[in-house]
Amino acid sequence: MPLDHQNLSTRQRRLLDEWFPGAVLEHDHSWGQVDRAVLELSQAGDRFIVKAGGPTDHHIGREVQAHLNWLEPWSSGGFAPILRHFDLEANLLVTGYLPGELVLGTPAAEDPESYRQAGKLLALLHKQAAVRDDDYEAAENQRSIRWLDGPHRIAPELERWLGEELSSWPTSPVLLVPTHGDWQPRNWLVDQDAIRIIDFGRAALRPAMSDFARLAAQDFRRNPRLEEAFLDGYGSDPREPGAWYRNRVREAIGTAAWAYQVADEGFEAQGHRMLAEVLSDRKTGKTQ
Repeated sequence: MPLDHQNLSTRQRRLLDEWFPGAVLEHDHSWGQVDRAVLELSQAGDRFIVKAGGPTDHHIGREVQAHLNWLEPWSSGGFAPILRHFDLEANLLVTGYLPGELVLGTPAAEDPESYRQAGKLLALLHKQAAVRDDDYEAAENQRSIRWLDGPHRIAPELERWLGEELSSWPTSPVLLVPTHGDWQPRNWLVDQDAIRIIDFGRAALRPAMSDFARLAAQDFRRNPRLEEAFLDGYGSDPREPGAWYRNRVREAIGTAAWAYQVADEGFEAQGHRMLAEVLSDRKTGKTQ
């Protein structure tokens, strides 16, 4: 197929024609809920992944910055794709194709070895830098309050309580490290038993424990052996109880509200379950 995908802008098409003359569109990996095309191209026997964002897509720049600043420990070993081209004004990037199949939905998603490898890879990312931030906690609290102020289906009485809770939390300085931002099996590939990593559109400096949030809400909850293997690979557990509780609440609010706004009812239900569970754990004194 020619490179005339409907979600590509005129400038994005022109750049791709310049970078990959004669390339063929092999597969459309776009998932429809965001203003972004994810396309697999082939040219002269090589394969590439194109990510082309629209006007409302703010993730392409994050992904480019991750490639430029943090991914070398992975990409140099074949554990992450290599950046080939990018144009931030066009909201466009191209990486080499990374072989493998998504871990999610395969037997690898139930294999502790997958999580052990993922823990080791995450430790490599987190160890690259550490920055003290005096304003992070306050900014994250305000972000959650904005979610509560927007459209969602969190019960009004719970919304009021959450707003009061967020306003009462301490705002101490925290240590931020490079994070993936969506660390879970849907962004891991498995290739001949090796785990590889994709999708860096949420990469940013955050507390290390934030990359545990999706796994804790889904995979660790389903099978504690996966958590044990992950921690073994990572080498430690950064989830200080008080900070971890606050992170879980904020993550649950964001999940429930964002999923409602994009009409993902399954993910919205997960957000409401996350809220119920973290509040139940608070009452019983369970912190992890």
